[in-house]
Amino acid sequence: MRYTVALTGGIGSGKSTVADAFALLGVNVIDADIIARQVVEPGTPALNAIAERFGTDMLTAEGALNRRLLREHIFAHPDDKRWLNALLHPLIQQETQRQIARASSPWVLWVVPLLVENRLYEKANRVLVVDVSRNTQLQRTMQRDGVTREHAEQILSAQATREERLAVADDVIDNNGAPEAIASDVARLHALYLKLAAQAVSQEKT
Repeated sequence: MRYTVALTGGIGSGKSTVADAFALLGVNVIDADIIARQVVEPGTPALNAIAERFGTDMLTAEGALNRRLLREHIFAHPDDKRWLNALLHPLIQQETQRQIARASSPWVLWVVPLLVENRLYEKANRVLVVDVSRNTQLQRTMQRDGVTREHAEQILSAQATREERLAVADDVIDNNGAPEAIASDVARLHALYLKLAAQAVSQEKT
């Protein structure tokens, strides 16, 4: 399998900024959130199964998944959340592996917001955490999403803690500063991952 670096971080940490910086260096980026949306697009078996279980109220007028309504429903119904995870997680993992196999760069960046929560770090060769302070997370989330501090704190409390993410990290990018400050970290880590990927390939051949 192609050398895979899993990128994670809490809400407001700047995962997308870091992923974009690696993409500019020619690294193939595989985003779990994008794949999660793809597997429930109109006409997919997964979306049909969701509509069958929860009713067509879960669909918009255009036939797409009403994400907000589904999120609210499964938040209040743990059994339905387990059912949904059992349906979607294998599909997401299957598509992830397909995209990794098709990647053309020497190593791939796998962006997974819930890496720690779902123990997916075991599926990667290396884990990169984008780290920011809790206060930075709150400020960025409030500003970006236009939510209250209370709402932002609720979102943070539902995620893995900063300490839990750092505990599984092989590498850390401190993103408390300005976005342009991460360029040198990204360049340094890209060089490291190219070297590690090459070593992995040579070990496979021996």
